[in-house]
Parts: sequence; structure tokens; C-alpha cells
Amino acid sequence: MSNKNLIQIKQFCLYHEIENTFITELNNYGLVEIIVLDKDEYLHPEQLPTVEKMIRLHYDLKINLEGIDAIANLLNKIEVLQQSLNAAQNRLRFFEQHQIE
Repeated sequence: MSNKNLIQIKQFCLYHEIENTFITELNNYGLVEIIVLDKDEYLHPEQLPTVEKMIRLHYDLKINLEGIDAIANLLNKIEVLQQSLNAAQNRLRFFEQHQIE
């Protein structure tokens, strides 16, 4: 796998002025996936918004990792429920349109 599009954790942590161990702990909780290539650790670019949100929760709002884990799980459940609601609304709209015709 090429590291071309990956974000090096060392650089990310320097930029955000956080400890590398924070990202490691997020990985331990299963909240992010760390990729190891040539003894360097990387994040997928798609994970950046989530990681940055977790940084704000932890450093700005002083929420511990257990709290971040709980929040992440609740947000995932909300997203799944929202997708389910959208699908149900689309089906309802379909049936309402075909009932009128």
C-alpha cells in the first residue's frame, strides 16, 4: 500500500499540538484505524474529520476517552437511524405517488 494519500500521525499530531498517544488510544478503542508502513504510522484521510472532532471533544471539552467512545457509538446509531428513516420516507413517497395515479 502506498503512503501517498495517507496522513502521517507524527505530522498530524505536531500540527494539532497533541500527543501521539491520543491517536494510539483512539485506535485502542476502535475509533480510528492506524496503518503501519515502513515503521511509520498513518491515518486514512477520510478519518480526519472524525479525529479532529474527537480532538475537540477531548482537549476543548475535557471529555475522556470512554466518553468519546460512547459519543461516537451514539452518533453512529443516529446516522443509521437517519438512513433508515430516509429510506422509509422515500418508500412512503413512492407509494403515495402511485396511489394517486
